[in-house]
Amino acid sequence: MDSSLQDYMQALGQRARAASRRMAAAATAQKSAALRAIARGLDESRASLLAANARDLAAAAGADIEQPLIDRLGLDEAGIDRMIEGLLQVERLPDPIGVISDLTYRPTGIQVGRMRVPLGVIGIIYESRPNVTAEAASLCLKSGNACILRGGSEAFHSNQAIAAVIAAGLESAGLPAAAVQLVETVDRAAVGELVRMKAHVDVIVPRGGKGLIERLNRESSIPMIKHLDGVCHVYVDSDADPAMAVAIAFNAKHEKYAVCNAMETLLVARSMAAEILPPLAEQMLASGIELRGCPEVCAWVPAAKPAHESDWSEEYLGPVVAVRVVEDIDEAIAHINTYGSGHTDAIVTRDWSRARRFLAEVDSASVMVNASTQFADGFEYGLGAEIGISTDKLHARGPVGLEGLTTQKYVVLGNGEIRHR
Repeated sequence: MDSSLQDYMQALGQRARAASRRMAAAATAQKSAALRAIARGLDESRASLLAANARDLAAAAGADIEQPLIDRLGLDEAGIDRMIEGLLQVERLPDPIGVISDLTYRPTGIQVGRMRVPLGVIGIIYESRPNVTAEAASLCLKSGNACILRGGSEAFHSNQAIAAVIAAGLESAGLPAAAVQLVETVDRAAVGELVRMKAHVDVIVPRGGKGLIERLNRESSIPMIKHLDGVCHVYVDSDADPAMAVAIAFNAKHEKYAVCNAMETLLVARSMAAEILPPLAEQMLASGIELRGCPEVCAWVPAAKPAHESDWSEEYLGPVVAVRVVEDIDEAIAHINTYGSGHTDAIVTRDWSRARRFLAEVDSASVMVNASTQFADGFEYGLGAEIGISTDKLHARGPVGLEGLTTQKYVVLGNGEIRHR
């Protein structure tokens, strides 16, 4: 590796570690002041943010970039509004740092409890999506962490513009600008260096495509909070309301294609096929969505293409959906637990006992009843924003907000007690 790049990354890590010490001790009022200042800065910098994003979009149009990445790259006035609202939501959330829970007296007289503390320095690697720069910064700031952000080269100018606003907001509140640092190189080797800086970085959070996360799985020597695929399902139960089922299934696919919480496979109970498949297929086909179905689906929907085995585990991130007729909830749950990615799955039903079974037996980070899978994100869950989605089972699972960026340590309160064995 180029020694100058290695030196640059190590310097980022050293500054982040020093900043993390100050952030861990920062008062709630100080962190809130920084978040409000950043929100004001974004509002006042709309023109420069949109201009920077236009540069990125123009460059992307002439480059060999996949359409899902371009879809995620765009930033408009509504996107800036969402970034601002996310910052203000995070500012209004209770500060988790320093909270002591489970404090109990022991027979010896000491009190033992657990205090919530920051993780330290978080390295965040993401593609496209310039809004992640603001979301990640807000969550790390509020939870008392420092972060090193490595955005994709396709969003380089957008990320720089947002990061400049963040740095100014931190400094205005008396906090170190180094608490949020953007890696200002597009050299891919910087990612390899970041995921091996164990002395300076405590956790890596990747947000991107399967190829990026597979690479980081191979290379990282630092623990990660991650998900690999978003193979999300909607199951229409035999006791579903047909109109509700059609509306939820269509929204779960069509609201946005290039997101990890989009429905990729629709499962329909056999007794509901006649009521659900023709009207839903008509709506989807009219919207340009390709259906790939099992033989029963193809019989109900002649325009559907035959599905192959690989379709049941495919994350399309585009206008394609796999559709399968199943006998009942048992077959639906078995299919999801076999082919799903543990991200988000939903059931549409009026039978609460089946809904409870689905909630208990589907092994995913988010499990829903009578709602679109597109709700599976931190903003909709009331987290203000999310740093990512985790399908792992240790530490954090599902949308990762403030609490997912903290850990706990034991604290002991005494009054002169000494131990006698």
